[in-house]
Amino acid sequence: MPVFGLLSALVCLAAAFSLLSHRLLRLPRTVGVMLLSLGCSLLVAVVGRFLPGLHARAAALVSHIDFSTVVLHGMLAFLLFAGAMQLDVNALRRQKVPVLSLALLGTALSTLIVAGLLKGVLDVTGLHAGWVLCLLFGALISPTDPIAVLEMLRRVGAPSTLEALLSGESLFNDGVGAVLFVTLLNSFSTGHSPSIRSFTWHLLVQSGGGIALGLAVGYIAYRLLRTVDSFRVEELLTLALAMGGYALADALHLSAPLEVVAAGLMASARARPYAMSEETRTRVDQFWDLIDDLMNVILFLLIGLEILVMPWNPRYIYAGLLAIPVALAARWLSVRASLLVVRPWHKPMRGSIAALTWGGLRGGLAVALALSITPGRPHDRILAITYIVVIFAIVVQGLTMGGLLRRLGLASRMRAETRV
Repeated sequence: MPVFGLLSALVCLAAAFSLLSHRLLRLPRTVGVMLLSLGCSLLVAVVGRFLPGLHARAAALVSHIDFSTVVLHGMLAFLLFAGAMQLDVNALRRQKVPVLSLALLGTALSTLIVAGLLKGVLDVTGLHAGWVLCLLFGALISPTDPIAVLEMLRRVGAPSTLEALLSGESLFNDGVGAVLFVTLLNSFSTGHSPSIRSFTWHLLVQSGGGIALGLAVGYIAYRLLRTVDSFRVEELLTLALAMGGYALADALHLSAPLEVVAAGLMASARARPYAMSEETRTRVDQFWDLIDDLMNVILFLLIGLEILVMPWNPRYIYAGLLAIPVALAARWLSVRASLLVVRPWHKPMRGSIAALTWGGLRGGLAVALALSITPGRPHDRILAITYIVVIFAIVVQGLTMGGLLRRLGLASRMRAETRV
């Protein structure tokens, strides 16, 4: 199918599922779209048993979509830039210490804990794997994607502090997790384990270089935005900042996710208040809201469709189900340790550890990174396990987050703060 035809089909499906989710399911749009997409994929698989060729044709169509490339070298630029643009920079400044601790220390700890526990899970299920492969899974499953949760947080009126922690952490740990994963993947591909020194240097160069580049191009865009007062031109300039900076970081082998986050935060902190009129700010915000919504709906649609091409094996399913508590335990331990380290400077609010643990969803980035592993048995088992953990996180954790916040008293606390 031509690229335009495939893209048109995805947009039409996304629109139809969004309408059904809104009118019938009354769920957060992204979760509803993914559930409908997942349900249709399973229906195709079942009906395909009676109509030979149906499942094969549907799987062939989905396989034309290079999910890993689409996410890592396309959608992620828009999603992260939109997230950074929409973030309350003042709230992020107040939470910068715990956010950095969660994004750096938390991601690293989670990677190690997940790797150790997964090694045991794979041994129990007979899917033996080396440490590097387990570390790869730890690196790809540790970054959080709280898109569905943030919608729920706003719906129940959760504290802005919790929203800033979840959204700020997710913006940065996507980049940190991606750098960890790529470094480990290079080691896995060559069969040579990197030294601690070379690994740390590679991590610092990619991360630091990406952030520096993002701040630089963000500042250039800010100076350009000050020279014009036309919301159409300024929308295009922010779009160029998101796409051009990400592509440049990719070409320079720097961390493109961290680059686009830094550029987005520079645009949010400097360009929005000092280089845009009130009308332009409104128009630019609406522009990026639309892009963010479109990208997220299509991303969750693709996650549901990916089940058609997943490598399924009973042992993969057992391992995936066992990996769910592994991911949650690692998340709880890493969040607790990260907030404990910064306790002298930041005292966490009551219930925040539980909320951050359950709200730390895994999303499309994890699936995209798993798909980038060289095809073969290691690729198949990690991909299937990742998919099961992601589906559980989006559906179960995402839909129960509101109830958890109410039980923790965080939703009612915000209503009290608003009355004051």
